[in-house]
Amino acid sequence: MPVITCIDDLKRVYRRRAPRMFYDYAESGSYSEQTFRDNSNDFADIRLRQRVAVDMADRNLRTEMIGETVAMPVALAPVGSTGMQAADGEIKACRAAQKAGVPFTLSTMSVCSIEDVAAHVEKPFWFQLYVMRDQGFLERIIQRAKDAKCSALVLTLDLQILGQRHKDVKNGLSTPPKLTLPVLANMATKARWGLGMLRTPRRQFGNIVGHVENVANVSDLAAWNHDNFDLQLDWEKIARIREMWGGKLILKGILDEEDARIAADFGADAIIVSNHGGRQLDGALSSIRMLPRIVAAVGDRVEVHMDSGIRSGQDVLKAIALGAKGTYIGRAFVYGLGAYGEAGVTTALDVIRKELDVSMALCGERDIRKVGRHNVLLKRGWVEEYV
Repeated sequence: MPVITCIDDLKRVYRRRAPRMFYDYAESGSYSEQTFRDNSNDFADIRLRQRVAVDMADRNLRTEMIGETVAMPVALAPVGSTGMQAADGEIKACRAAQKAGVPFTLSTMSVCSIEDVAAHVEKPFWFQLYVMRDQGFLERIIQRAKDAKCSALVLTLDLQILGQRHKDVKNGLSTPPKLTLPVLANMATKARWGLGMLRTPRRQFGNIVGHVENVANVSDLAAWNHDNFDLQLDWEKIARIREMWGGKLILKGILDEEDARIAADFGADAIIVSNHGGRQLDGALSSIRMLPRIVAAVGDRVEVHMDSGIRSGQDVLKAIALGAKGTYIGRAFVYGLGAYGEAGVTTALDVIRKELDVSMALCGERDIRKVGRHNVLLKRGWVEEYV
């Protein structure tokens, strides 16, 4: 591995090594991709407040997310088809996260199954749930997560209907990929990826195939997915899921103050301020721009986390300064995974940890738990700009 100093270094290698359809799957948003771009670009409006002549020794990044000790306020976000970015991708990413002391969240749409990941790692991980109309499947997958001793359920609320991502439609994205002539031609240039895939039996959605009747191939799976996202998901159904789960519950996809207040009244352990990485409602505000409003709306009634757009330790620092108790990286770890496998995820986390540590120190802080609004400067009207 060459010297990697930032997440963009990993992204460049990832782009060379990953098949086009999977690179485009990670590096795209819905429709015009305005929200996808804003998620990262809006961090530039937040400036850090430099302090000098302060004690920078004995710094601490350790904190807690939903009562779990974490080495830094960062978790790996649930990313569908991670096992197509690199062979056995979810297992590799979870191992790297656990070695780094941060949570890993397994997607419902993972290639490696809940049981498979649990068998290859040492500690519990979090499980992300998409709510399906198939009640039997819903009950079974929640029980499977409980049996695997997953320590939190991350319930996604912003994907009852799928936002259109033009690149995925044009590429004919599928897991495993459909072997059309253009796909085969592109894969022929990705030898490292191809060899990895040939060596692993894990090439399907492991949480679904074999666990749903009449789903035996890509076409069956695509039809089942299309027909089964629950369009009628509401707070009453969320309450039933919480009862079935019985453990710590994180609600993902909150982007509005009113929804945040409802979630706080509901009694969630945490909410994630998120627009699904800009992959759902294009034109929605970025997560970082909405974060201060949502923190103000809920106060201390619920733990607030944030995802979408984080590409550096400075982004993490800015989110914490604006009130988040934890952050999630998705694309940043996928770049590492697609570039160098497990070692690449480790490198991505190391880059973010170092940037966070150094930037925090130069802001005059020694403890991540003391970082706050006093550490950043915002453009006048930045929070109130959209009313």
